[in-house]
Amino acid sequence: MRGRRARVTPADVGMPPGPRRRTPGLRREEVAQLSGVGVTWYTWLEQGRPINASAQVLDAVARTLRLDRAEREHLYHLAEVPYAVRHEAAAEAVGAEIQGLIDALDPHPAVVYNTRYDILATNPAYRDLFLVPETEAIGVPNVLWTLFVVPRSDCPLVFRDSELPVMVATLRGAYGRHVGEPAWEEFVRGLSLASQEFADLWASGNVIPPGPRVKTFRHTAVGELRMTSVSLSINGMPECRIVAYTPDDEETRQGVARLRELRRAEADQEEATSREPEKTAKSPAP
Repeated sequence: MRGRRARVTPADVGMPPGPRRRTPGLRREEVAQLSGVGVTWYTWLEQGRPINASAQVLDAVARTLRLDRAEREHLYHLAEVPYAVRHEAAAEAVGAEIQGLIDALDPHPAVVYNTRYDILATNPAYRDLFLVPETEAIGVPNVLWTLFVVPRSDCPLVFRDSELPVMVATLRGAYGRHVGEPAWEEFVRGLSLASQEFADLWASGNVIPPGPRVKTFRHTAVGELRMTSVSLSINGMPECRIVAYTPDDEETRQGVARLRELRRAEADQEEATSREPEKTAKSPAP
């Protein structure tokens, strides 16, 4: 276990490097902190001394040390805890109650994110304001993939250079609970390959929690919109949150209302166009 601890750097788990280290990798107290256990308990685990351990605690240690399945099984063996193969949980789905709640917030944009910024549910106002074609092209629509991969000119964030570091730091704050999980590791690896900018921000190691903020967006139809975002936890879905946006000033309020009117007019036009062939088919022959 000491060798496994040595291969995980502070940057890998979202921690600052700190002063010069005598040994590579994480210190015992850092592994204990990240895993939510006591330093003495973890030291005894490394030394193979008798301890009381639960599967939940061992899984936390395994995630911190980025153990693969064989290494995780060996950890269970050291702790004398029966090992059972675990299958990674599927992405959380949003029920009708949550979808109904965010729909009721319309005309205020609202979305359900998980901690990786996957888009799990949206209301019409959110889709009108924020979704760009590139979002739909990604297998699982994800805000970070969209913002980092689309051309800068198409990014809906006006203050992109200050907003994206905050979002990456928020992602890092959640990552500490998922270190070593294949879905998370693949997500970080894939986005790092797709965007050098993301890779550089990820390497900085900054961590912050989500919270209310005023963000300025640009929309081709109505111009700049200043919105206050608020995150709301969801009971029974600890890895997910509702993010709702409200206009920060009267100009933005009018812009949002104007955009909704444009979208309704477009929808009415599309519906009328789709009915034209039906009317033509029913017209009597001369």
